[in-house]
Formats: sequence, structure tokens, C-alpha cells
Amino acid sequence: MATRSKTPDAAASAKKATGHQASSERAECTAERQRDLQAQAKRQKTPKPEPEKGGVQAGTRRQPSKMPAQSLEKPGNEHELQLPPRYMAPDYRGSGKLQGMRALVTGGDSGIGRAVAILFAREGADVAILYLDEHEDAQTTRKAVEEEGQRCIAISGDVRDPAFCKQAARQVNEALGGIDILVNNAAFQLHCHRLEDLHDAHLQETLQTNIAGYIQMARAVLPYLGQGASIINTGSETALFGSPSLIDYSATKGAIHAFTRSLAAQLSSRGIRVNCVAPGPVWTPLNPADKEAPEVAKFGKDSDMGRPAQPEELSPAYVFLASPVTASYVSGAILPVMGGPRG
Repeated sequence: MATRSKTPDAAASAKKATGHQASSERAECTAERQRDLQAQAKRQKTPKPEPEKGGVQAGTRRQPSKMPAQSLEKPGNEHELQLPPRYMAPDYRGSGKLQGMRALVTGGDSGIGRAVAILFAREGADVAILYLDEHEDAQTTRKAVEEEGQRCIAISGDVRDPAFCKQAARQVNEALGGIDILVNNAAFQLHCHRLEDLHDAHLQETLQTNIAGYIQMARAVLPYLGQGASIINTGSETALFGSPSLIDYSATKGAIHAFTRSLAAQLSSRGIRVNCVAPGPVWTPLNPADKEAPEVAKFGKDSDMGRPAQPEELSPAYVFLASPVTASYVSGAILPVMGGPRG
């Protein structure tokens, strides 16, 4: 009796069964391979790399990693810090990237603002610095800019006041013969561990300084900016990662990032670039004028580099964004300078 051939359905079922068996075998092989890799990793027992004791050092000179246990009275004077922040960037060589330009830097008396003012001058720009009432610090910055061979004026006032912003912009334009660069950098920060304790005066101080002040200053300066000019805002890692004890500050920094991108889109057709630097922990008077001394001693230890940055490690980023030589096609950027991906 002749053997009957399999029906098409039976053949298909047999083929499907064979396919399932092959897939199952491949899955078992993959699982076995993954177990082998796991066992191999356990045998290696390689510890997770930790930052070296003095913090990661990746620059041309070794930066301090141990901060003093010190607290300052607000708004914070740099000359009172036991460990003076480094702002001179002695290994940075200017090459005329900002030659003939005029810059206005808010919060320019100390910290990042001071370091930026000095490098702008080293690149050929005249500089105006705005500050609150840290007169001694402001004069130190002014002298340092002048030692770079450039003009510098220092103006005391409050960026929360729209009238002051307008008056300062007009004064800088008259004194320097124009404005090409605005650096919005003034800031207020005060820790608060419970939202219920964030009282109205504290909230308004943060909002009006950190975001309203930026908008008002940009609005005041815009009539003097022409094609090729730029605005650089100082954001923060807290805008990206948040901070449980800096709810209001983090919110304003997030707003600064959004303001940067929105204004960049609005001003693009006018040839004015708008960008933002988002720093991680930086050794300036801002934190010692906020935290208690024991906390200040640990400042920056939880960053990827195991230490805070010095202002001179931030200022070259501002030069890059300000210069039409290096950043003519960069606008709306949030440039992280955080010592690593997590800040």
C-alpha cells in the first residue's frame, strides 16, 4: 500500500514545530551565555572605580578638592573666603576671539562672573560688570580686567529693578561705545528643606533675581545689540536633575534654560545668538553664603570628579559661546560644564 504524502497543513505544522524548537534552543544558548558572562564578571571582582582622593584632575594645573568649613553672610564677598577661588586661568592664552567687542556681565564682581570678565578682556573685549553691593570684590575684578589691557566699568544695582536694568544698559552703551555681549549671571540661592517653609519673600527674591532679572536685563540691552551679538545665560545642573532643598532655585534655572531656547528662536532672524552654560558645583561665594559651614566643607564631593570646579574652569565655555569666531552657528544651546554626565 502506497504511503500517503503529508497534507499541506501537516507539513506546515511540522515546519512550525521545528522552528519553535530551534528558537527555544537559541534562547537556551543565549541564557547560558549570559550566565557564563555573569560568572566571569564575578570572578574578576573588579571594584567600581572611585574618584581619586584629591578629586579628578584633568586640567593643566591641580585644583583644590578640600573646601573650608566656612559660612558667609549674604550676598557673599569673595575676599572673605578662606580658600580664594581661582579665576585667573594662567595657562589660557588669548587670541583675539573677542577683539573690539563690548561685554556686560551681571554678577561680575566675583565667582564665575569675575572669571568670565577677565577672559573676555584677555580675548580683546572691554567689559562692564554689574553687581549688588560687593564693592571691594567689584574693584578687584575691574583692576584685573584693566591689567589685561582693556577698559572696565563697575555699576552697583539690583537686576530685579527694570529701571536699573535700562539705566545700566544705557550707561554701558555710552561708556563703551556699544554692547555686543550680555552675560546674565546674577543669582540668589537659599536652601529650604520643606516646601511649606518656603515663604513668599524668599520665593520672590529667587524668582525676581534669577529669571525676571535675566529677562529684564536682556530686554534692556536688546536695543543696543546688532547682528553678530550674543547673549549668554548662566543655568545650572539643578535645571536638569533638580534639587530637593533648592526647589525655587532649580525652577528658575529650568526657566532660564527654556528662556534661552525661546529667545534664541526669536532673535535668530536678527543675527543675535542666545546660549546658556549649565555649571555643576563651582567654588564661588554663592554656596558658602547659603549653607552651614560643615556642609560647605563637603561641597562638590558628590560630583563625578569628586570636587567642585574653580571659576577658571568655567570661563572658557563663555568665551567659546560669545565669540563669532568659534560659535557663529551655535544658538539655543545648553552647554553642560558639570565635571561629568550627572553633575
